[in-house]
Amino acid sequence: MEKDLEKNDSRDHKRIGRELELFTFSDVVGKGLPLWLPKGAIIRKEIERFVVDEETRRGYMHVYTPDIAKLELYEKSGHYPHYKDSMYSPIEVDEEKFMLRPMTCPHHFELYLSRPRSYRELPMRIAELAKLYRYEQSGELMGLQRVRSMCLSDAHIICATEEQAVEEASKALDLIEYMAGVFGLKLGENYSYRLSLGDRNNTEKYYKNDAAWEKSEDLLRKLMQSRGVKFTEAKDEAAFYGPKIDVQMKNVNGKEDTAFTVQYDFCMPDRFDLTYIGADGDKKRAFVIHRSSIGTIERNMAFLIEFYAGAFPLWLSPTQVKIIPVRTTHNEYAQKIFELLQENNIRAELDIKDENLGSKVRDAKTNKVPYWIVIGDKEIEAGKVTLESRDAGNLGQMTPVELLTKITEEIKQKK
Repeated sequence: MEKDLEKNDSRDHKRIGRELELFTFSDVVGKGLPLWLPKGAIIRKEIERFVVDEETRRGYMHVYTPDIAKLELYEKSGHYPHYKDSMYSPIEVDEEKFMLRPMTCPHHFELYLSRPRSYRELPMRIAELAKLYRYEQSGELMGLQRVRSMCLSDAHIICATEEQAVEEASKALDLIEYMAGVFGLKLGENYSYRLSLGDRNNTEKYYKNDAAWEKSEDLLRKLMQSRGVKFTEAKDEAAFYGPKIDVQMKNVNGKEDTAFTVQYDFCMPDRFDLTYIGADGDKKRAFVIHRSSIGTIERNMAFLIEFYAGAFPLWLSPTQVKIIPVRTTHNEYAQKIFELLQENNIRAELDIKDENLGSKVRDAKTNKVPYWIVIGDKEIEAGKVTLESRDAGNLGQMTPVELLTKITEEIKQKK
């Protein structure tokens, strides 16, 4: 039991984040408002780039919408007063009330309404890496897992038919499973599915439409059954506007959280009058799927830090290769290798401190750098480098070109 606690503590993302200088918090800035240090910002940017590139490849259109909006927008959507307790207080400007946004969907619906839409445009996949703000209770705040400022990999898919909506929900699950696989996560081992249902009797919490609840819950249940994956069902865990498929993950202490969701929405199309012109020329009501591919960057980072124990794969590592000259007489050749890697967009670090080799190598290991290069007399004479791996040990000598090929290919493959 004691060993398990020590193991959990050693993988705690708060501890690793501090040791590797990934993120920090400041009481002066405010509780639950993470500050990303340079190394953490690099990892975050790589994740964001991965999300945008993969979603774009799958037909999503990335947009930007404001971090603030009039209170009227959230009254229109119904989020206010449903989520009033987790929203920041209104900001009054020029006799109008504005809110820091806690969610993106109403912004995306207004974007959709910027002009009439045709059935030929659907499904329309509107995506955004959106900054959100939620007032979490002080006692609930925990590292990056539960914060008050977050960035959500959000998307809203406007569909023409129920069948199209279910198909898009399935494609969203395909995307989730693909991205999880790239990170090395396995369904059933590192994450699981939960079908979250509403409560017909709780009209204060849920939008009143019994027929729509029955139909949408049945649609998602049949979708999960058709995919042949295990899932649990949970009553009274749905969004107020419809049922959802939750992706559940556990932290190192065994606490389960909903990391992100795929949601079926039968409420917002009515509230926002989301329509399109059908093939027959008539105006028709659209259907909506809400989804996230990796959830919030913050919670995803917390999970990955613990999953990797800080030893990130090459493509995510803040420093990908550290170059270590044995003595100062080897610095010139080491500088050339450093410049070669930098010119090819490899995040390299040149360690020319006047310290012994053992100290420099220990520093690379402590910072969990995936590769380090040792350069001494033998390497310079041969015109090569000696490559050592965090995970595989000494890989021997190779030419700079061979080194470059190996590193760039591994980054490209996101191993």
